[in-house]
Amino acid sequence: MLAMKRTGLGSLRVFLLLVGISALCSVALGTRRGNTALDHRGHRHRHSGHSSLHTHRQRTGKEGQVLHRSKRGWVWNQFFVIEEYTGPDPVLVGRLHSDVDSGVGRIKYILSGEGAGTIFVIDDKTGNIHATKTLDREEQAQYTLTAQAVNRDTNKPLEPPSEFIVKVQDINDNPPEFLHGPYYARVPEMSNVGTSVMQVTATDADDPTYGNSARLVYSILQGQPYFSVEPQTGIIRTALPNMDREARQEYDVLIQAKDMGGHMGGLSGTTEVKITLTDVNDNPPKFPQSVYSMSVSEDKVPGEEVGRLKAKDPDMGDNGMVNYKLIDGDGMNMFEMSTDSETREAVIKLKKPVDFETKRSYTLKVEGSNPHIDPQYVSWGPYKDEATIKISVEDADEPPAFVAPSYTFEVEENAPEGTSVGRVHAKDTDVANNPVRYMIPLYTDIEQFFSINPEDGMITTKRPLDREAQAWHNISASATEIGGHHQDTKVRVNIKVKDVNDNAPEFATNNEVHMCETVAPGKVIETVSAVDKDLMAHRQHFTFRLAPEVAHNHNFSVKDNRDSTASIYVLRKGFSRGTQDVYYLPIEINDNGLPSMRSTNTLTIRVCSCDSRGTILSCNVEPYVLAAGLSTGALIAILACIVILLAIVVLFVALRRQKKEPLIVFEEEDIRENIITYDDEGGGEEDTEAFDIATLQNPDGANGFLPRKDIKPELQFPLRPGGGHTGHSVDVDDFIKSRIAEADSDATAPPYDSIQIYGYEGRGSLAGSLSSLESVTTESDLDYDYLQSWGPRFKKLADLYGTKDCFMDDEDEEDS
Repeated sequence: MLAMKRTGLGSLRVFLLLVGISALCSVALGTRRGNTALDHRGHRHRHSGHSSLHTHRQRTGKEGQVLHRSKRGWVWNQFFVIEEYTGPDPVLVGRLHSDVDSGVGRIKYILSGEGAGTIFVIDDKTGNIHATKTLDREEQAQYTLTAQAVNRDTNKPLEPPSEFIVKVQDINDNPPEFLHGPYYARVPEMSNVGTSVMQVTATDADDPTYGNSARLVYSILQGQPYFSVEPQTGIIRTALPNMDREARQEYDVLIQAKDMGGHMGGLSGTTEVKITLTDVNDNPPKFPQSVYSMSVSEDKVPGEEVGRLKAKDPDMGDNGMVNYKLIDGDGMNMFEMSTDSETREAVIKLKKPVDFETKRSYTLKVEGSNPHIDPQYVSWGPYKDEATIKISVEDADEPPAFVAPSYTFEVEENAPEGTSVGRVHAKDTDVANNPVRYMIPLYTDIEQFFSINPEDGMITTKRPLDREAQAWHNISASATEIGGHHQDTKVRVNIKVKDVNDNAPEFATNNEVHMCETVAPGKVIETVSAVDKDLMAHRQHFTFRLAPEVAHNHNFSVKDNRDSTASIYVLRKGFSRGTQDVYYLPIEINDNGLPSMRSTNTLTIRVCSCDSRGTILSCNVEPYVLAAGLSTGALIAILACIVILLAIVVLFVALRRQKKEPLIVFEEEDIRENIITYDDEGGGEEDTEAFDIATLQNPDGANGFLPRKDIKPELQFPLRPGGGHTGHSVDVDDFIKSRIAEADSDATAPPYDSIQIYGYEGRGSLAGSLSSLESVTTESDLDYDYLQSWGPRFKKLADLYGTKDCFMDDEDEEDS
């Protein structure tokens, strides 16, 4: 039987108890070889029904009877080790012993499981188990191990493995901790005693099921007598009534949590709680002064600030907001009040201008009140206050004031210089009543039509006025106090120019009157009307008649229609444009003004040709009439046209001459990379060398050296070998190839292309001209078979002409 023993901290009392229990167990269970039991010298725990340590075994007794192992009711399978042991030697946890161990060293004890070999080690001979490290229950509270006895030589198990538990016994080695501190709390001011502020909670890592190591008690170390804390729950409550935020707003409270139920020797932890009193509207507004004195100058304009005042309210936010209003006083119509949104001050402003000479002081009564009132504290009111404002008006040197806001005068046009227009008047409003000087600002009367008497303000004309040019004159008059601060006041003066009949009437339109040559006598050819620049309105009336110098003419007459219009009549017939095409008829027009004005206006009548129905065809003068004479304007126009034509001809001739001048190439000029265009046809089929004009003239004779024309030759080359070609044996293909070879071997040729076009048609071609411009319109009898001998480069041309001839022959045959 495997026995487990524990030595260490067991007292005599415990040991005796264990001995008694052990004896009792021996009687109940019996001592049998091969059975395993747990023997602890220390604390033991009862586990009923546990059967994991051993299995039932059958053995044969001395009498040959088969013995059956009874089921164990008590299991001694736990060891206890105190945590945080710091002794010099390893702690003996317990001892394993098997009843098959005869003590000769043939038994080997093996330990496995949690911490085996590292934390817990076993003496394989004696079975003693030691803890080699300091254990911390807060890291791991228990360890499960398995013990077994094996043969030392063969390592075969002598008994089944037995599982047991090593529990770490807790000691009070962890103080309470506040994991969420420091704490911040808020509670309204003036709260009742016992109002809950917040709850703080501490934690203890010790075993709450063993002893009082984790039993916490809360207390307040700092913050009395304002706050208290419940010992068991950690709830902080107010302890004093009427705590005023305006007196003190923040409190630092220190809370302690102590284990061991708060008894001596326990561990403790603290945390800080910052408690802030929140504001309530428990204070009414109050003006620092009951009477405020302010002043305003009489030259201030409405809207200007007069002064400020503010009621004090120690509350915060909306609770401390104050609204202001004027409730009484003789200055309520002269002043107004507003609130500055930033400073929350009451601002007194001028509503209307004040006058020192009229009233020198005003009184206002202002009220400041809280718009937000807490019903809980309404009995502490009233939440408003009043103050009196006395405003004195200060005298100022004011500019003169005109007795009227503006002036309007009338004056007749054409009135002589110095005519009186009207008088403006201003006076000094100050007590001194100083004299006033007048003037007209120049920018309001730029043309200086008017002048003003500087002493009495009389305005007169400086020259005659013309209503038709300007009917109204809008000027300003300025008044300045003599001896003052040179402040001036201006007033608007509107001057109307009255109309007089000083303009003669004239035709409403100046259009020509067109009349047919065949007009019948007595026919009305035109109705004329008149206009007058004068302002006659509905009273305006005009009369018409012929001028005295044409009163007895035999061509036309005028009839006054008595409605400010007149009709023009024809007196005879037989008008001819060849004889006279234009008639000028002077007409005298009179108005009905006082005095009456008249004028003579000439009506132009042009004779026109018409058809049988009287429709005008033409009013221009016939060409033969020009022989009788031309006007000066017509002659000038004709001469101008002639001069322009001559200039165009001269310019055209000059351009043509400039175009035909040969291009002069100077030796010192570098004309490479130039493209020269002569706008002429090239050398035809013989233009095979762009640099040699002689070749174009006679390709058969170009046997010698031909100098380049686009550069200045520096070297002389020998003549090309070979004889000239005859007119019948020339090979154009060889001719072109030889020219290409010459160009490639020419050392004086530039490394780039030069394009030159020569205005030469060419001659000496064996084939003649290939141009269609010189072709006759009749059928051609030329034979183009020789093109076949010109080589492959002219094959396309030979085929083209040969095909064309065939095609033409076919057409001729079809036509025939």
